[in-house]
Amino acid sequence: MKRNDTEKEKGILIVLSGFSGAGKGTLVKELLNTYRDEYALSVSMTTRAPREGEQDGVHYFFTDRAHFEDTVAKGGLIEHAEYCGNYYGTPKAYVEEQMAAGRNVLLEIEIQGALQIKKLFPESLLLFVTPPTAAELERRLKNRGTETEEVIAKRLSRASEESEGMEAYDYIVINDDLQACVKELHGIVQAARREPVRTKAFIEEIQKELKGFVKGE
Repeated sequence: MKRNDTEKEKGILIVLSGFSGAGKGTLVKELLNTYRDEYALSVSMTTRAPREGEQDGVHYFFTDRAHFEDTVAKGGLIEHAEYCGNYYGTPKAYVEEQMAAGRNVLLEIEIQGALQIKKLFPESLLLFVTPPTAAELERRLKNRGTETEEVIAKRLSRASEESEGMEAYDYIVINDDLQACVKELHGIVQAARREPVRTKAFIEEIQKELKGFVKGE
């Protein structure tokens, strides 16, 4: 039996975390540009008003509090939180739709949220992005030129706290050279898609086919 060549192989959910200043955003943009047909960036739902230039369904799914709370009650969000008086959450339907289309869905989220998602979706892939050294992290934060010394100190303090949860991730991605990092991250994802926990349907199919060669079955 030959697999249907037109059948889309299901994508996986990738949770990307990392220190502020580690370059997560730049890494994601470059990954999407380089492998645009293989990845999709998760679009969050929010109750805040759209800002100038923001498009519904592109930057966020904009909605009101009543609809957001109804979506939560119906189990329609993978995770959600309230920040500065507005709700933010990850629509389950959008993620599943993109994965069914064969795309790997990228979700940028902090450690606590990442661990919550791992409980709900054990097959998700958790990646933690970090510079090669703490000194490099400090250098990048300072080179932004947009934050005070006090804010930088707070971000480094927060990074120290976040580092305690790095062991919970599946892979640590060291963002030193951007292009090399993008290539490495893509390689990790491709390998992860072949792990037995994520290929149950294929394993069951080939096991069934092989049993057909066994006499008496």
